[in-house]
Amino acid sequence: MLVKSATGVWWPEKKSPKQAAKSSVVVWFHGGMTSGNCEKGFVAGDDFAKLFPNVIVVSVSACRDRHWATDAMMAAVDAALDSVAAHRGTPVGEVSLVGVSDGALGVLVYSMQGKRRVKDRLLASSFGKLLGEARLLAGANSRMREGRWRFLQGGNDRLFPAGEARPWIEEFCREVRADCMLRFDPAGEHDWSYWREKHLDWIREAAPSGK
Repeated sequence: MLVKSATGVWWPEKKSPKQAAKSSVVVWFHGGMTSGNCEKGFVAGDDFAKLFPNVIVVSVSACRDRHWATDAMMAAVDAALDSVAAHRGTPVGEVSLVGVSDGALGVLVYSMQGKRRVKDRLLASSFGKLLGEARLLAGANSRMREGRWRFLQGGNDRLFPAGEARPWIEEFCREVRADCMLRFDPAGEHDWSYWREKHLDWIREAAPSGK
């Protein structure tokens, strides 16, 4: 299976190679997964890496028919993590996942199919309904019960109406039988920039610091 994809990796700037080998690894799943831009991964994780300079951030590019809910893209993510492991000289056995917009679908699919154990998840402005019923996804396999789930959703999301997105998340959290929480902002908008500017505390609570 072809697993190559344009991938950006951000390494901790103030850590020695030995320290970086022990750093937390975060996979950033960008939005616009079916766009024609097949090199998003080179830049998509930059903002998150600036917020969390002590972690290793991996950002793979999805585009066109190679979207997040495909075996090829899940393989591309794990291939990128294999490369990080080889570069730093220690295995990547555990990761945290961040997905924005339809990038959140990548978080859901990787949680079910990826090779690594998942510690933390942050899904911002998501619409899991695109993958199916909440109860079915929550009970897909035992891996869904590992680690934490954190959702950020807004009442003014222009793409994913709160009237559909919020009930799906609430049902998912009831059914998944894990540490799962929805943080809902009635004025919340779709873009990552809104959550970064208005609720950075929520983001920091959900994601690893790497300290």
